[in-house]
Amino acid sequence: MVIAVTMVNVQPGKERDFYNAVKNLENVRDVIHVFGEFDFVVIVEAKDLAELNQTVDKIRGLDGVTKTQTVIGAELE
Repeated sequence: MVIAVTMVNVQPGKERDFYNAVKNLENVRDVIHVFGEFDFVVIVEAKDLAELNQTVDKIRGLDGVTKTQTVIGAELE
């Protein structure tokens, strides 16, 4: 299991469209509209890195997306 956080910027006026589209993507566990450097924080949970990459690519391809940054979580043992 891989958990990642993808921060997303969207074009002004596209926030609602992005939110409605991203919340329905497979592997997206939560979407939070934030204020600051990014517009949204998207929590992604996938079975492996390949599936994570596919989901992030889908997020990047959504209408209005201008920038993403993804960080991947790791368990401390």
